[in-house]
Amino acid sequence: MIGKRLILLFIAVILVLTGCTVQQQTFAPLEAGEMRVHFLDVGQGDSILLQLPDGKAMLIDGGNREDGKEVVRYIKSTGIEKLDYLVATHPHEDHIGGLIEVIRRIPAGKIYMPKVTHTTKTFTELVEEVINKGQKFHRARAGIIICDGSSLRIEILAPAEDKYEKLNNYSAVVKVEYKGVGMLFMGDAEHESERQMDTSRLSAQVLKVGHHGSSTATSRDFLHRVNPVYAVISAGKGNDYGHPHEETLKLLRDEGVQVLRTDEMGTIVMTTDGNSITVEK
Repeated sequence: MIGKRLILLFIAVILVLTGCTVQQQTFAPLEAGEMRVHFLDVGQGDSILLQLPDGKAMLIDGGNREDGKEVVRYIKSTGIEKLDYLVATHPHEDHIGGLIEVIRRIPAGKIYMPKVTHTTKTFTELVEEVINKGQKFHRARAGIIICDGSSLRIEILAPAEDKYEKLNNYSAVVKVEYKGVGMLFMGDAEHESERQMDTSRLSAQVLKVGHHGSSTATSRDFLHRVNPVYAVISAGKGNDYGHPHEETLKLLRDEGVQVLRTDEMGTIVMTTDGNSITVEK
């Protein structure tokens, strides 16, 4: 009996150390006409799940490679069985790594990614998985309309050009508008990309801050044009990059923007009826 208890204790310790213990999420059913957005806590990475008001679902990025199973588990915990839209913002591992497992385990409709390649094994595996599923990538670039309904519009505002020196500036920037509420998801887009976006389309109540709150993104001029109420920063606690940078946090404070951080709050969930926004966590 003692030996069995020691074995069980050892297994429990291993699960904690490897991050395999997962707190089960519970969700109130969405009311008719509501949209829910989940900013998943994937450490130093990005992954955003949208339950759209028309009953469809969208995923923007999937975190790191090791986050894939957790992202799949989270998606399934919401009752979602298919992702109608999937966006890989750019080929960095902390954005596309988990998408390999997601595409493997959950049926996906249209898959969007900017026209840029990378030499990493993660990028190669993602492309292979999409091909194996009989799918193809739809090019993500400024001007692409993903959805244009009577009250819901999803469009891509960047990248505006075909060639950049920095891979981050290839990021697909997604604008979601539901009735009177706008949300802007920046990927890792930095100042150069920000300057090229259609300024008439930038206003949004929620800004998913670019590049994990790095000082290389979110210029003062850009922030003025977006004029958000909430700024969500996805970053890993104690990460090696110092994200989010103090320059960005100070700018957001100075402009009176409410900052929500996954490294402090864990997964952040917002629900909107198209008029008001409720932060559930």
